[in-house]
Amino acid sequence: MFGRIRTVILWILAALFVFITLNSNEPYLVRLRGPGHAALLVIGLAVPLLLVLSGSWRRGIAARALLLVWCVPLIALTATQFMFAWRKYETFRTEPEVALLLGRHFIAGYRSADDAAALAQRGLIAGVYVTHHNIRGRTEAHLRTELARLQAERRGAGLPPLLVAADQEGGSVAHLSPVLPNIPGLSTLADLPANRRARAAFELGRSQGEGLAAAGVNFNLAPVVDLRPHWTRNPLDFHTLIGRRAISRDPDVVGDIALGYVQGLEASGVRAAVKHFPGLGRVEADTHHFSAQLDAPVDALERSDWRPFRHVLERSQAAMMVGHVTVDAVDPERPASHSRKVLDGLIRGQWHYQGVIITDDLVMGAIYGRDLCKAVVEALNGGADLLLVAYDGTQFHRVFACARQALSDGRIDLDALRRSDERLARWRPDETSRPSNVSTVSETAGGAHRKIVD
Repeated sequence: MFGRIRTVILWILAALFVFITLNSNEPYLVRLRGPGHAALLVIGLAVPLLLVLSGSWRRGIAARALLLVWCVPLIALTATQFMFAWRKYETFRTEPEVALLLGRHFIAGYRSADDAAALAQRGLIAGVYVTHHNIRGRTEAHLRTELARLQAERRGAGLPPLLVAADQEGGSVAHLSPVLPNIPGLSTLADLPANRRARAAFELGRSQGEGLAAAGVNFNLAPVVDLRPHWTRNPLDFHTLIGRRAISRDPDVVGDIALGYVQGLEASGVRAAVKHFPGLGRVEADTHHFSAQLDAPVDALERSDWRPFRHVLERSQAAMMVGHVTVDAVDPERPASHSRKVLDGLIRGQWHYQGVIITDDLVMGAIYGRDLCKAVVEALNGGADLLLVAYDGTQFHRVFACARQALSDGRIDLDALRRSDERLARWRPDETSRPSNVSTVSETAGGAHRKIVD
């Protein structure tokens, strides 16, 4: 009986280890990287060896099958690590012209400053994203020194300064605290009289912006302008938690406070990004893990959820973060973050917004768990200017490979990239480095697609 129980346990563990090793580089297993991978390697070697030494593999076909299955994790782990190394190798083999053409449209998180510096030197990214793991066990001086080093590497390569982005909203989302001071959530200002709340928000934004700028952060992915949902607890919302982060249910209150906060950041030299269009106040599914639909008429959204976005964008230099929610009334086929109908048709066309659009993190289940390459290409072609790879920055190599292959195949709209370059240049006066002829870049990438845009 004991032998049978042991065999069943070994089969269950084998299946689990096969799954883990096959997916060892996926974002949801990011915590296994490093020591976790070493442990997987040791286990993948030890268990088959013990099965062989014990002689149990001689006890029939089932025992031999179990031994073979326990050999799979080691092979799978080796294969996944090789694939990651190959993608990284391919990224750094990118032709300089292609790197400059595509790289200015990506912001990537990082764990190794050396890796980030290598990407920055080659123009493969427009900026970096800093968060919890970049400050764990460190001080503000450490962060400031590291970011200054990355900017120095960038200058040394003759490229524009990096955008350095962070999620430092204040309140419950302050990913650089306690190294940097946190501020109260903007919702604490919602009950102030109208003539006071905007000024108070400006002061909070200015104070926070000064702290960010001193550390080297120049792009804050805030404020949240989603309207507060009607529910108090949503069992399908694990990480968005918009009820805690939203300012108010009143779009006028949200607009006033958000605008004041953005203007305070801008007064400190820090750019802002209003988020998360099309709004999460009516959305129950958490896009960190699931697909989500916004099922409401456009006219109702224009009267409520979208008013704070337009109020802030029309009166500031804020960028706009577009999330991974599908707007059924505009484009029921794909999330807003890579929908041409939403990005180019609604936001650019109907709203006449010609500022910068940044996607929400592409390493979220609503995108990453679907056709990632399709999303990357459609976002670039549809009107997004910056694509964010934040939670697991190593996935940048996979994302960039999608864009590079699409360029080679002639599936990148070079006119769309040119218009995006112009928007980025207006938004960032230091963004001056651009290939003189995009058609040359397309040829260098090996694509048959040739389109003169200069």
